[in-house]
Amino acid sequence: MDRERPNYGNWIRLRAVIAILAVGLALAGAALLPISPLLRIVLIVLAAFPLGMGLYLLYVYEQFAPWGGGFQDKLWGLLLDHLATEGQGRALDIGTGNGALAVRLAKRCPALQVVAVDYWGGSWEYARAVCERNARLEGVENRVTFHKASAASLPFKDAAFDHVVSHFVFHEVSDLPDKRDAIREALRVLRAGGTFAFQDMFLDESMYGAPGDLVETLRAWGVSEVSFIESGGELAIPPLLRNRRALGYASLLVGRK
Repeated sequence: MDRERPNYGNWIRLRAVIAILAVGLALAGAALLPISPLLRIVLIVLAAFPLGMGLYLLYVYEQFAPWGGGFQDKLWGLLLDHLATEGQGRALDIGTGNGALAVRLAKRCPALQVVAVDYWGGSWEYARAVCERNARLEGVENRVTFHKASAASLPFKDAAFDHVVSHFVFHEVSDLPDKRDAIREALRVLRAGGTFAFQDMFLDESMYGAPGDLVETLRAWGVSEVSFIESGGELAIPPLLRNRRALGYASLLVGRK
């Protein structure tokens, strides 16, 4: 019997955290060498930033992990709680990572077929093989399929899905200068009357504009129902996570096309 556990990873890239801490420790170590007092002060000052940043990122890593604050699980659950579905038809998960949202959706809705896509770029600690392993361990491998694709240009026909979800992906689509275009592409493959739930940094007006304007933009694209929900109003997010580099801009767009 397979006793392995699924691996859904962590949004904080541990390799990057280790690299940042290594730079800080190297600078701090150099400050202990027999050097001039002025150079020692300079090295200590230079070491403070990567050490501080690395320690903060370790805190965020712990808060996101299931053995810590569990905020990845809470945010995945928050998104699915706001997706209106009768549990049938076809659903698309855009930017699946290690498959967490797709697998959770399939487990919630035993009659639903789920398609999940991701680009699985080398800078992320995610992989298609891990997705497939997770689906197998969770017993939904026959209802979830994984494909490599970019959120900028989905390889599906218009109105191909009954439901579309995406979680903290649109702002990462590097080949779309206007991140709203990623939302539009996601809505393209949703059928009329189908439902959607997107969670991203929608409060970041430099990317998405004012929330009210964003909602009106979706309506102009033909969305019949749409609500803007601040994630921090739904979850008790610790103050140290409520900054723009963590969950300070987290919010939901949910509705029906």
